[in-house]
Amino acid sequence: MGNAQSIGERRAARQNAGPHVRRSATRRSRSFRPLAAFSTLVVMGIVATLSLVPAAPLSPVMAAGTDSVEPAQTVEVAEGVQAQKVSQESYTAATGAQTLVAGGTNVDWAKLVLIDGDWPVTEENITFMMRWTRQENGADNWWNRNNPLNNGQGSGGGSGLGSYVDLTEAAYYAAQNIKSGRYPAVDAALARGDSADATAQAIWASPWASSHYGYGTHWSSRPYEVIEAPAEAWGR
Repeated sequence: MGNAQSIGERRAARQNAGPHVRRSATRRSRSFRPLAAFSTLVVMGIVATLSLVPAAPLSPVMAAGTDSVEPAQTVEVAEGVQAQKVSQESYTAATGAQTLVAGGTNVDWAKLVLIDGDWPVTEENITFMMRWTRQENGADNWWNRNNPLNNGQGSGGGSGLGSYVDLTEAAYYAAQNIKSGRYPAVDAALARGDSADATAQAIWASPWASSHYGYGTHWSSRPYEVIEAPAEAWGR
C-alpha cells in the first residue's frame, strides 16, 4: 500500500508539473515575439530611409577615375551686348610735327598743313597739297621764301609775296587761312579727304589766286615728286 501510494503520488506530481513547465515555456515564447517583430520593423525602416536618400553625384574627376582638372568655367553674355571696338590710331595721332620736320620733304610739309588744319591725312589730300605747292612755286623750289603756297596771311605780304620764319610756321598759317571762313568749299573738300580733283576744283573757284589757275587749264595733275628742302628752311 505504501509503495502504491508513493507511485500514485509521484504520477500525480508529474502530471501537475508537466503542464506547469509547458505553460512557463509558452509564456517565454510569447514574450519574445513582439520584440522580434519590433526589431524587424526597425531594420526595414532603416533600409527604406537609406533607399529614399539620393546618392551624391560623382564629380567629373571621380567619375573619370583620373587626375584631370574639372572643365573650365563659361561666362554667358546677355543679348544685345556688343564687344567694344578697338580703336585704330590715325596717322595724325601717330605722327608729330617733329617727325615731319625731321623728314624735311614737300610730302612732310603737306602732312603738316593737314594736321594743323585738323583734316584727315589721306592720300587724296596729300596729292592735292602736292599739286598745289607745285603750282605756286614749282617742284624744285617749293620752299621758296619759306612760303610754299604764297600765302599772304601772317607772312607780311598781302599779295602772297611775304615769307615766314620757317616752313613749320608757314604750314600753320596756311591751315589758318583755309579755315578762316573765306574758303569754305576748300575746307569742306579737305574735311572729306576723298578726292584730290574735287578739292582742286574748289580752290579754282575760290579767291585764293586771282587767275583761278585758269579754272584748271593752268593746273597739272601729273605724278608729284618727293623733294627735300634745305635744313635752314625748317629752322634746323
